[in-house]
Amino acid sequence: MEAIRPTTGSTSGPAGANGTGVRSEAAPGATHARPPQLTPAQPAPGAAAPLRRGLARVDHQLQGDVASAQQALDFLEQVAGQLQALKGELSAKLSSRRGDSGAIEAHLRQLGATMDKRRQASGGSVDARLNFSSPQPASQRFRIKGLNLDMLTAGAGQSLSFSVGGNTQPLTVAIDPSMTREDIVVRFDRALAPANMRVSADGSGALVFSTPESAWPMVRDSLSIQGVGRVAVEADTDVIMPQQWGADNTDALRQSLHEVVQALSQVQRSQNAASQALSAAASRAAVDQPPAAEIEVMAQDFADTASTPNYESLLALTSALVGISRERVLALLGLH
Repeated sequence: MEAIRPTTGSTSGPAGANGTGVRSEAAPGATHARPPQLTPAQPAPGAAAPLRRGLARVDHQLQGDVASAQQALDFLEQVAGQLQALKGELSAKLSSRRGDSGAIEAHLRQLGATMDKRRQASGGSVDARLNFSSPQPASQRFRIKGLNLDMLTAGAGQSLSFSVGGNTQPLTVAIDPSMTREDIVVRFDRALAPANMRVSADGSGALVFSTPESAWPMVRDSLSIQGVGRVAVEADTDVIMPQQWGADNTDALRQSLHEVVQALSQVQRSQNAASQALSAAASRAAVDQPPAAEIEVMAQDFADTASTPNYESLLALTSALVGISRERVLALLGLH
């Protein structure tokens, strides 16, 4: 792709007539008829009232932070174990001991399958490079072919208008000749923030974009620039991809071992970051602990409602439990 060149009814008859033009007449007495009246169901005597009381302060952000950190730790622990096992097999093979090539291939397949389930298993808090990200979701980094700081700083001022997805309002980035390279990056970052995209620059001067992984397919397939049309985006290749690691010869074994060691270092850093996030959440939970009397009142109300097996009680209980997943319960239990 060449470098991007920015641009400086139907007709109705009379009322009461049918499709044949014949006026329909109401049946005698029809104008005085009343539809049947529904009597609201009355609760059975002694039925428990729906839950009306709860904790006055519920920190949903805290719950999300705890769940993300705990899921990330569980996933990273699984990846670390598989990486260690693979490292042992690769080291044995390279040291001329009887390394099992079949075992190496099996470990590679297992690790690849684990990485394929990364987003779901980590709750979206670990990206493809095994970086822990919370409270912001894991992101996908990408570049736009031909868009770099050298091109943007050459010549007179210019303007680029981006659109993505179904947004009808373009996001315009105006570049002034007096702007520094750092200023240009900041201008891009601020202009594209409404589209859930962030912008930085790498050492070569290429602009590096990022967007949440959940939004990546839409961005990849629809990002365009006014006057240019759809642009070619290149996803970041600096990701953990065991499917591309080889074990066919000594050089491939050494390269795979290097990748494993690098991945283990990244896992360790992410485990530390997730542990710190979990500790911070525990501290917040201790500070925001609701009064014991408030918890006792809510618990008694819940018990009273649950003791009466009728529709109203069932409705109250199911409403209270909506959104409570197994992972969230385990994460909250881990704080104590």
